[in-house]
Amino acid sequence: MMLSKGRYRVRLAESADDLRAAQRLRWLAFIGKRGAADDGASVDADGFDAACRHVLIEDQRSGQLLATFRFMFLESGAEIGRSYAASHYDLERLRDFSGPMVEMGRFCLHPEHADPDLLRVAWGAMTRFVDENGIELLFGCSSFTGTDTQGYADTFALLKERHLAPRRWLPRVKAPKVFRFARALRRQKPDLKRAQAGLPPLLRSYLMMGGWVSDHAVVDDELGTLHVFTGLEIATIPAGRQKLLRGVAG
Repeated sequence: MMLSKGRYRVRLAESADDLRAAQRLRWLAFIGKRGAADDGASVDADGFDAACRHVLIEDQRSGQLLATFRFMFLESGAEIGRSYAASHYDLERLRDFSGPMVEMGRFCLHPEHADPDLLRVAWGAMTRFVDENGIELLFGCSSFTGTDTQGYADTFALLKERHLAPRRWLPRVKAPKVFRFARALRRQKPDLKRAQAGLPPLLRSYLMMGGWVSDHAVVDDELGTLHVFTGLEIATIPAGRQKLLRGVAG
C-alpha cells in the first residue's frame, strides 16, 4: 500500500481486475458523465495503460474505488517521447531535461464522490513516490471539462499572464486541433474571480506548487475536454508547500 490516510487508502493496481476497475471509473468520469450510453461494462482504455502504474484510492470501510490516476516513470527527458503527452505536444525541448521524471495522467474522481480530500491524498501518495525515487519533474495533461474555449477565456488569460512554461521547456504545437490562448488572448486581462473559478482542481494544485503550462490547449473531442501540458519542477516547490505535502505523505 502506498498510503493510508483517514477514511482512504491508496494502493497500486495489482491485477487485471484492479486495472479494469480503474478503467471503468475513468469511463464514468470522462465519458459517462457526458451522457454516453452505458452497458455497465464500458471502460476508458488505451495503449499507454500497459506502460503505466495505476493508483487506486479506495474507501477503507467499503472498499469502493473513489479516485484513480496512472503514472509513467522516465529515466530522463531522453525518454519523453514514450509519454502520453508527447502524442499531443511537441516536447522536443524537454528531451534536454537530465533528471528522472514522472508523467501523471487520467486523474479522476468518482462522479458521485467529489471529496476534495481525495486530491490531497493523491498528492500525498505521489509525494512519497517522488521522494523515494528522486523524481525531479512531474508532468501531464491537465483537463478542462468540455471543449468550449470561450467559457474559459479568463482562466486561459490568467495562465497566459502568470503561468506559462519557461521558454527552454515550452512545448510546441503538435495536435491538429488546438487553441493558442497565449496568442489569442495576449491583450486580455483576466477577471481573477472568474479565472480562479474556471481552474480544474488538479491544475490549481499544480499552479499552487509553482507549476507551469503550455501556451496552447489541445481540443480533445474524443474525451470531450480541453487540456494543457503541465509541468512541475520539484526543486522549485516552495518550502511551505513541500512541508504540507510531506505531512500528508508521512
